[in-house]
Amino acid sequence: MRIIDIHTHPVFFNAGIEPAETQLIMRRARQLGFVHMISLGDVLRFGRNPDEEQSRIINDETAEIMKRGRGFFIGFCALNPLLGEKVVRREVDRCVGGMGFRGIKLEVSCNAQHPAMAGVMRAAVEHDVPVLQHSWNQLNKRSRSYHSDPEDTCALARRWPNVRIIMAHLTGCGFRGIRAARGLDNLVVDTSGGGPEAGLVDYAVEQLGEHRVVYGSDLPIRDLPTAVGRITGAGLSASTQQRLLYDNAAELLRI
Repeated sequence: MRIIDIHTHPVFFNAGIEPAETQLIMRRARQLGFVHMISLGDVLRFGRNPDEEQSRIINDETAEIMKRGRGFFIGFCALNPLLGEKVVRREVDRCVGGMGFRGIKLEVSCNAQHPAMAGVMRAAVEHDVPVLQHSWNQLNKRSRSYHSDPEDTCALARRWPNVRIIMAHLTGCGFRGIRAARGLDNLVVDTSGGGPEAGLVDYAVEQLGEHRVVYGSDLPIRDLPTAVGRITGAGLSASTQQRLLYDNAAELLRI
């Protein structure tokens, strides 16, 4: 069984930056069948609104992880849309065009429906890369100015149908998020988030189809065997499990 993990943070609040730590992550992951991990960067190290220099630091660390991994780690470019389209485009050109990153990562700098998102999406179109948007059901209305509910991420996908969108955190989006994502062929849901919840992965496959659910762990916040168990412990056929664990990510990333 081969696995691609679409959602990992090998460097997390500056932990994991040492070469020995990187090697340990790879060694453990390969024992479980992992062939690639998407490195999303230490995205909250500088808070939710990193400046241009801080964004470069985050992405430079991802580039270093990619070099150490020799193909095992695939980088996504962490961006703050509020810095403006010129800054966003410069960083995407540097990371995707210059260092071989394969996607864009958005955290909680702004809501997915914010006007500043247009610059990010135009860069994604130009470079033909997917956008992974942090998404989570919110109870605090004030947080919606910067925190994206699944409905916000789905609205982004609806507005930009020619961009491949990854709605992060199936557990955080829940059944509500799955229902919001119906009918959006350019959006997939990754299975990262809180602890496994019985029936959730099964329901996502039932409602969205097996091509629109992709495995993610949120390493190091989540344990890899537990995260894989979301898939293998669901009531899915072996072929559907393989699609969620590897095939969908491979197609999404043009691997």
